[in-house]
Amino acid sequence: MAKSYLQLQESEGHLLAAASRLYSAYLTTNQFTGDNQADLMKKSIRESIQMAHAIDAAIIADAEVD
Repeated sequence: MAKSYLQLQESEGHLLAAASRLYSAYLTTNQFTGDNQADLMKKSIRESIQMAHAIDAAIIADAEVD
C-alpha cells in the first residue's frame, strides 16, 4: 500500500471518530453482508455529519456567545 500524507482539521477528526464508531457497530451487526463495506462506511460518514449539524443547531457553543 502506498503511503499518503493526510492532515485532518480538528472538526474532521471529531467526525472521523464518530463515523468510525458507527462503522464499527455496523460491521459487527447483521447489517454487514460482506459486500457492503463501502456503503456502510459512507452511511456512517453521512450520519456523523447529520449528527454534527443537529448538535450545532441545538447547542450554542461557548465561542458563539457574545
